Amino acid sequence: MPSAIRIIPTLLLALASSTALANDDLLTRNTLTGDWGGLRHQLEDDGVRFTGDYSGETAYNAHGGLHRSARYSQNLKLGVQFDLSRLYGLDNGGKVQLTINDRRGNSASEDLVGNRLPIQENFGGLYTRLTELSYERTLFTPALNVKLGYMAMGNDLGGLDSGILCNFMNAGFCGHPLNMSGGSGWTNYPNAHLGVRLKYDLSPAWQLRVAAFNVDPQSNGNASRAWHLGPKHTTGTVVPVELVYKLQGELPGEYKLGYYYDSSDAKRIGSDDEVSGRGGHYLLIDQAVWADARSPGRSLHAFGQYSASSKAASPFTRWYGAGVVLYKPFAGRPKDTVALGYGRAVPNPRSRDVLEDAAYNGGQPFPDIDSAEQLIELSYGYQATPWLNLRPDVQYIIEPGAFSGKDIDNALVVGLQVKAIF
Repeated sequence: MPSAIRIIPTLLLALASSTALANDDLLTRNTLTGDWGGLRHQLEDDGVRFTGDYSGETAYNAHGGLHRSARYSQNLKLGVQFDLSRLYGLDNGGKVQLTINDRRGNSASEDLVGNRLPIQENFGGLYTRLTELSYERTLFTPALNVKLGYMAMGNDLGGLDSGILCNFMNAGFCGHPLNMSGGSGWTNYPNAHLGVRLKYDLSPAWQLRVAAFNVDPQSNGNASRAWHLGPKHTTGTVVPVELVYKLQGELPGEYKLGYYYDSSDAKRIGSDDEVSGRGGHYLLIDQAVWADARSPGRSLHAFGQYSASSKAASPFTRWYGAGVVLYKPFAGRPKDTVALGYGRAVPNPRSRDVLEDAAYNGGQPFPDIDSAEQLIELSYGYQATPWLNLRPDVQYIIEPGAFSGKDIDNALVVGLQVKAIF
């Protein structure tokens, strides 16, 4: 592991001690670096808000897979938001968001297990990049919110607003159903493109979201495009439409039904022909099923995920996910969580046929593997301080070779996720 990666937590702690007030308690303040002697609070009042966070994920393959070893990956995010109404005294001036991201490390899925669903959700795109430069404001009516610029469409669509899914470390849960980006021009953080997003409040409970984003697959994960906002190899436009319902009350819930269409031409799997346009749909649910009346904040939420994408051009056609999250598991731990989830990722049968044909033509036997990769994950989120969360994590990967067509033993992975808010 590079020495620069190992010393980052130490540098953050040093920054915290050097910028915080002398009487500010490291264990009780909301951010690692504190209030900067009052400067941070003053800047926010003036309309300039600085944000930052770090996540580090270590995963050890204890059984099965390819190799016994550990891998570490990390994500650093720094941002600043300018409230133009406060800065310039404008009426509905809107907000400008600037975000920079840096990722480093190694993949436990690629190096140790050989599976498709990333064990570390923060792995990928290992370089420094611009991840957002956007402008947002209401337009014509308070019910209509518009955001445009350079950004990741998955920041506003395709995920649960409650954040329940990031009580897990595997990217199969934390974020968005992966077949969206695997089979279309849909992009999730930190991959950003030019686009526009609209949110319209139909009522206090119902909201409609519509967006249009440029599709430029060659820029995804390309370090040479890290600071280039404009498109270079545009193939089309991806348009998602999402209907959101938020249930209020003692047992709140969030329900999302979405559809997306990518106008790009893509190669048809198992053929030299092209298919014009790719699409998909999804259903996401987060519903509180129990709340302890004697202990406010203690509740049990159930979640569900379903998504399907184009069979013609997507190597990953369906995703099913379900699980539960217990908030405030103990009276003395009001911010802790316990999460248990199950997911099933289904490869495209056409992709499997291609692998079988390649094995046959090469004179190699094709292994008797299941038709899907499956994931069981259990985690405990320990809120050590308001700004520091530690998450011990266990993942059991069933049929890791379902997407690669390789006979790989089921893998047991133990890990630790560390998140800090600057």
